[in-house]
Amino acid sequence: MLVTANESTDSSTHLLSVIVPCFNEESVIEAMYQELTFTLAKEHEDYEILFVDDGSRDETLRRLQTIHQADSNARVIALSRNFGHQIAVTAGLEYAAGDVVVVIDADLQDPPSVISDMLALWREGTDIAYGVRTDRAGESGFKVWTAKWFYRLINHLSDVPIPLDTGDFRLMDRKVVDALNAMPERDRFVRGMSAWVGFKQDPVPYSRAPRSAGQTKYPLRSMFRFAIDGILSFSRVPLRMAVYMGLTTSLLSLLGILYALSMRLFTDVWVTGWTLLFIAMLFLGGVQLLFLGVMGEYIGRIYGEVKRRPLYLVREQMGFVKQRQGPEPINPQRDV
Repeated sequence: MLVTANESTDSSTHLLSVIVPCFNEESVIEAMYQELTFTLAKEHEDYEILFVDDGSRDETLRRLQTIHQADSNARVIALSRNFGHQIAVTAGLEYAAGDVVVVIDADLQDPPSVISDMLALWREGTDIAYGVRTDRAGESGFKVWTAKWFYRLINHLSDVPIPLDTGDFRLMDRKVVDALNAMPERDRFVRGMSAWVGFKQDPVPYSRAPRSAGQTKYPLRSMFRFAIDGILSFSRVPLRMAVYMGLTTSLLSLLGILYALSMRLFTDVWVTGWTLLFIAMLFLGGVQLLFLGVMGEYIGRIYGEVKRRPLYLVREQMGFVKQRQGPEPINPQRDV
């Protein structure tokens, strides 16, 4: 039985919710379920597992249905299409009923056994226990290197310090989950959002295991887009860089003007050189297009926000007596 730091041990129990976002994980989902339930059975007598199927195109949803039929603690939320990992996590947070909530991926790279260490910190009063990857077995040197520098770059640019070498594997107290659910932005960066809310946060170091089966859902293109989302969601530095670059080029232009005038007024030499003019035009044009693109990214996010579309749609849900939160399902008659 779990107790918080502000409570004495009594007969009350707390509900633990574990959110598992899934996308094309047919080869690993059953092994994930077995290992996760083995850990949860030792740690808490009341728990629920929320599998969020993010529009899988393989047999993932069918296998989740089988798991749900065999285990009443396993609940399934099937989204109407693939909305992305961060939206799937958000859906799980909105449906989770637990007093304490854990987010963990389905690929078994984040070991479920680490949840025990997170729960121990929660019992002592920690509101957020986030996993810190001490090593990343089975990943290429390029991916490890880019991930390392991404976390350091975004931490340097962000207005809010974001812990280094962390993913979405974390435990959160109910009040943290409620705070995240109250944040309406569409371009979600959950690990940054959980850093922004504050509260008492502590790291839990662990060794990340190699993927046991299946393929990564974050190829280079997705990693790049995710990095852009994280930087633009938590930093205005790219916009400030446009100001700094404008000031720098203006200063250089002023110096060039003064040089040209002085050469014309006080000497018999004219400033010549089509090459220099050509380079200057290309440089200024490139800078302008670059920062127009940066401003376009921010404006595009504003455009997405003002449309006020729901973050996700639910096609089917299993294991819920009634839908507590989130949009109404498209086919409510299919609820189990």
